[in-house]
Amino acid sequence: MTNIERIDLLNREHRLEKSQWIQLFSTFTPEDTAYAKNLAREITDARFGKRIYFRGIVEFSNICKNDCYYCGIRCSNREVSRYRLTPEDILSCCQEGYEAGFRTFVLQGGEDGWFSDARMCDIIRTIKSNYPDCAVTLSLGERSRKSYQRLFDAGADRYLLRHETADPIHYAHLHPPLQTLSNRMRCLADLKEIGYQTGCGIMVGSPGQTPEALAEDMLFMQAFQPQMVGIGPFLPHKDTPFREEAPGSVDTTLFILALCRILLPQVLMPATTALGTAEADGRKLGVLAGCNVVMPNLSPAHVREKYMLYDNKAGTGMTAREGIALLRSQMEEIGYEVVIGRGDFGKENTQ
Repeated sequence: MTNIERIDLLNREHRLEKSQWIQLFSTFTPEDTAYAKNLAREITDARFGKRIYFRGIVEFSNICKNDCYYCGIRCSNREVSRYRLTPEDILSCCQEGYEAGFRTFVLQGGEDGWFSDARMCDIIRTIKSNYPDCAVTLSLGERSRKSYQRLFDAGADRYLLRHETADPIHYAHLHPPLQTLSNRMRCLADLKEIGYQTGCGIMVGSPGQTPEALAEDMLFMQAFQPQMVGIGPFLPHKDTPFREEAPGSVDTTLFILALCRILLPQVLMPATTALGTAEADGRKLGVLAGCNVVMPNLSPAHVREKYMLYDNKAGTGMTAREGIALLRSQMEEIGYEVVIGRGDFGKENTQ
């Protein structure tokens, strides 16, 4: 069986066996990548039209208790200038986003204990009260099931938690011993059972990643059926143990994005900031490989350069309105329109 035939099989059955995934990742060619991207774009356009959903992201804290080996805001990095937005700051960002046309706000931060369930619930309730036509997406890392339930009951709609890798050996290579794959998977299972639209994802080309590890990732997503998938290339940060590692390949990232679209035709999949950092036209290339979401930054300009998960992050020198205008222009250049709407899973071609 050729790789083109494997991709066609994936398109028909929305699954592959582990050996088929391994073979695909071990032997794919530029021709295979082009075929997958074209097919993924056809699937996306047929389901969603030439429509891209904007999500406004607010990076509200770079304080984190974790020490992930790849991350620039890891707790042991003493070079980071730490910050924490106030609830009022967060709400101000949402107001600016709403006036600019956003109908989803993504609240993202390190695992900062100051943002207790009570504080987060107050923020979520206020956003939902002020903007009842908007969705709230959280990206707050690992929490207890009770915590996830409280945040959901307060009105949160979606939760993004990249699984990073479904291979336990690879996971241990990326994280210190107290951070375990079993707990990450427990969190994802809890989120989906509670009723969140749930997102997982990986970094392509992260240190120690193998075709076998990528196969485990695809098998996990095949079984888990996430509503969102976030995938970008690994990008090193100068103040981490992986500072000398090579960045992940943009071409491989685009291939895996295309395969995810073929595997999960309805999934909401962002063209990530990491992709836009690795390649000037990365977000456009992501959309042309099957992505249907972009996430402009609504964070205050004075904190953007402090939320550096990796070096040279795109968009840190822009105001929110400048970033929005740039992304809108980039999407129009390739024939796509930005739509105003929540863009919920399973409601394609509606706002």
